[in-house]
Amino acid sequence: MKSLKHFSMMVAVFMVLFFAIAFYGAPAFGQPKYTLKFNHVLGQKEPYHQGFTNWAKAVEEKTKGGLKIEVFHSAQLGVEEDIIEQIRAGANIGQNTDSARMGNYVPGIAIMNGPYFAENLAEVEKLTKSPTVKGFLDELANKHGLKVLSFSWVQGYRHFFTNKPIRSPEDLKGLRIRTPPAPIWQESVRALGATPVALAFGEMYPALQQKAMDGVELVYNNIPAGRFYEVLKYVTESRHIMLVNYEVISAKWFNSLPADYQKIIVEECEKAGIETSKLILEKLEKEVKADLTTKRGMIVVDNVDIAAFKKAGEKAYEVLKIADVKDKVFKEIGKK
Repeated sequence: MKSLKHFSMMVAVFMVLFFAIAFYGAPAFGQPKYTLKFNHVLGQKEPYHQGFTNWAKAVEEKTKGGLKIEVFHSAQLGVEEDIIEQIRAGANIGQNTDSARMGNYVPGIAIMNGPYFAENLAEVEKLTKSPTVKGFLDELANKHGLKVLSFSWVQGYRHFFTNKPIRSPEDLKGLRIRTPPAPIWQESVRALGATPVALAFGEMYPALQQKAMDGVELVYNNIPAGRFYEVLKYVTESRHIMLVNYEVISAKWFNSLPADYQKIIVEECEKAGIETSKLILEKLEKEVKADLTTKRGMIVVDNVDIAAFKKAGEKAYEVLKIADVKDKVFKEIGKK
């Protein structure tokens, strides 16, 4: 009886394995499974969150469950700067960030979040081939433990959102404008005429409500997600920064992955980034703008002096002593 029972159990196990292989594909026996906890500060309704979810799904499918990405919105795992330090220590955590914060480790890379640096998706694509930019990414990985999977995630154009019409840098004089806590952001806003105030994303609404700040500089899609239309009235379409984001994980953890997993996580991150960026720039920005102006009472300022803003923005590169780096990269990608 025991032999018969043992045989029946073996048949049952075999049948389970047979159907699992038929449905999912043959597993890599003995190969460990990996989990990446990916953090971002944006809300669950933001297009980036759906983009990260799509990336996670594609990676799990292509690795047959061997590599799973768990996406956490609204800074559920913690603030960006703390997460980045955990990444450097080798934790299996990822973060949506930007070259401004990466500039704290490799100063030159901050140019990519400077005023009027990249102005369209074609220029962002060219940057992936820049020898100087590639050198920055290698330095981030090899010296600071920060592996950039992709920077093809473009969140849109940053504009000024205030309670008074802004048409030139002179109009920003004396206004306290929120910036993320990184030198290139602060110097960019200062160069463009305002007084920068470093605040975490989640602290902006109460600061505006209490009039501790006079405005923000954000992309259109941030406004409805944060309900900033309740405390701000005017939009100045300065397009002063094309918000290029970086998807960063631990270089040590990345190197521990099987080679095929490394290839999949990078390729699918790049693919999801390009798709999300096109969706935002070609469709969602227009839809959000229409909603804010027709239903939320916001007003788009006319006659904005973009030439004056571009000229003023050059000072940020000079103050941070990265103007020569900007010029070098511009030469590499054929931009004047």
